[in-house]
Amino acid sequence: MNKKVIGISLITCVFLITLSISLYLGFKSDDESDVNYLTASVISINDDYVTLRDSDNIIYTFGISDSSLNLGDSLKVSFDGKLNKNKEIQRKEVLDYKNINSTSDSEGIPSNWQDNGIFSDFYIFAMKKLKTMSLDEKIAQLLLVRYPLNNQVSTLEKYQFGGFIFFEKDFKDKSKSEVKKMINDLQNVSKIPILTAVDEEGGTVVRVSSNPNLASNKFLSPRDLYLSGGFDKIKEDTVNKSLLLSELGLNLNLAPVVDVSTNSSDYMYKRTLGENTELTSTYAKTVIKASKGLGVSYTLKHFPGYGNNKDTHNGVVNDNRSYDDIVKNDLPPFEAGINEGAEAVLISHNTVTNIDSSNPASLSVDIHNLLRNKLGFTGIIITDDLAMGAVSSINNATVKAILAGNDLIITTDYEESFNDIKDAINNDTIDEGLIDKLAFRVLAWKYYKGLIFENQK
Repeated sequence: MNKKVIGISLITCVFLITLSISLYLGFKSDDESDVNYLTASVISINDDYVTLRDSDNIIYTFGISDSSLNLGDSLKVSFDGKLNKNKEIQRKEVLDYKNINSTSDSEGIPSNWQDNGIFSDFYIFAMKKLKTMSLDEKIAQLLLVRYPLNNQVSTLEKYQFGGFIFFEKDFKDKSKSEVKKMINDLQNVSKIPILTAVDEEGGTVVRVSSNPNLASNKFLSPRDLYLSGGFDKIKEDTVNKSLLLSELGLNLNLAPVVDVSTNSSDYMYKRTLGENTELTSTYAKTVIKASKGLGVSYTLKHFPGYGNNKDTHNGVVNDNRSYDDIVKNDLPPFEAGINEGAEAVLISHNTVTNIDSSNPASLSVDIHNLLRNKLGFTGIIITDDLAMGAVSSINNATVKAILAGNDLIITTDYEESFNDIKDAINNDTIDEGLIDKLAFRVLAWKYYKGLIFENQK
């Protein structure tokens, strides 16, 4: 066989192989296509779309129009390709879906509540407790309420909130015994022990140590601690802070601030370590590790990183940094703290335009999906205070916060927050099953913290 014939034969073979591959890829059967599935609960329904939450608490919205669906239904959805777990709106075309009954284990815990999360060892106890509670009591567990000016004990006795957050004025001029009595009086009327929270960051934010009756000196800022003794000093400070808060009956510190800021003109600078991403990550890890076993939970804030933005107490703030910049520079401290066992993360009210330009972070599904998916966080997500200027004018902010993926809502107007949730359930904006799931998570956290015990009534 001459060279010309051999060449033609090789070309023919290559052509036939290429054609076969093309035909296979272009005309493969449905069984051979890249079909994927998602099983999740319906949390919101619109004329043109359905929003689902899966067992990892990631939220997806699909273009499904079906008047027969109800809030709380469990759907198995098939689609071509892979989902974007960092986004709410899914561009994938739904191939098919079916309404299925959500299965439960022997303790009655729905399968789509099960995960391998930080509190999962206590899910059985949380479920038993949940079954004893009224709807009003479940709603109240989701509220971390600013300590009222008057009638604090009777208000808690009526509503049974998840917890109170205390500010400097609530400790002013009080002795240690008076603070302990204030906390004990509250715990004594609460059917379920409450979270007792403060912002004891050190430096410019010192709710407790601003009172010389409670602490001989104000706690120093993270930066001053670092400059005076590095991370050993920060570890020592965390232990001392935890011991004081626990002694007083306080069990949740809304700190540390793990925002990255190296510019002294930034609004958040004085509350941060004031160092780069790597050192701030070490700071987050150090505080969370040092806090364990001392009776006080710590909270990483303000996700996804405050950056150089202005004060959200005063009004709307737009964070125009790029997505890549935030992922590279701002997320690592949160990830470091989460990997060390952080139980809670607090979300800022900045509108992060390159992630979600339509909503402040605290009300953004995409921000919460980023925290749940990219960082694998399984703990409690807390909003910043809904009374702050960046969100105070938003209608139904509490309901939006719940639908966005928060577990715990910091609120001053507790009556409005409570009634808005109750109304949303009654008008089918929120499914009661979602409230059950969130209350279940808060209860599991309280068991994990040792606030509730298995045999506690």
